[in-house]
Amino acid sequence: MPTQEWENRMDDGDDLFSTESIAAAEKVLQSYIDGISRLQEPTEEELMEKVKEVVLRLNAVNEEYNFFIETLEREELCEFIMEHAKKAGLVADEDITEEWREW
Repeated sequence: MPTQEWENRMDDGDDLFSTESIAAAEKVLQSYIDGISRLQEPTEEELMEKVKEVVLRLNAVNEEYNFFIETLEREELCEFIMEHAKKAGLVADEDITEEWREW
């Protein structure tokens, strides 16, 4: 989970993060994983709905915690979201978060 890396960077002095922002993002990401795992033989539409949901929730977390998601975090989140969607059966090569992403 990208939040583990964020905790390491925060521990190393990166003030972009707070314990609260990391916890909020981790909760959203865990909910995404749980939601995908509950789908039985998911369709592309069902998976993309989960992607949309996680991106919109991360948009809200990012705004609430002073826009802590920057380039590196965005790349980590996109990779994480894509990886889990592909494991569940989504076939895509493009950025599946871009349509809804504000970070």
